[in-house]
Amino acid sequence: MYADAETIRRILTGTGDTWAVVGLSDNRSRAAYGVAEVLQRFGKRVVPVHPKAERVHGEDGYASLADIPFPVDVVDVFVNSELAGAVADEAVSIGASAVWFQLGVIDEQACERTRAAGLDMVMDRCPAIEIPALGR
Repeated sequence: MYADAETIRRILTGTGDTWAVVGLSDNRSRAAYGVAEVLQRFGKRVVPVHPKAERVHGEDGYASLADIPFPVDVVDVFVNSELAGAVADEAVSIGASAVWFQLGVIDEQACERTRAAGLDMVMDRCPAIEIPALGR
């Protein structure tokens, strides 16, 4: 199972408010841009992670998760499934509490490794869809 309601609720309401969004750039036509905007509206701090390390939505960007100089609670992944497993492994190594793979991003082995490391994990879901549904 890629995502259960309790895990979704726990990540969105109890895991923490610092979200590293991997694949977020200042390209307004990309899904990551709009999703990050929704997360901010619901009180999350959005940290852009992209090779360009661009400033997006008022937050400094970083080229990789390892470059972020402060703790990250959730790693939200907007890269394709072939690259997502390495991002999940990096999320474990930086001490994140949860990993969220966006719609269409699926890597079952990465999910198993991430959960085995003690992190919450959601795949093939979008927090911008799920968070308003919580009625917060």
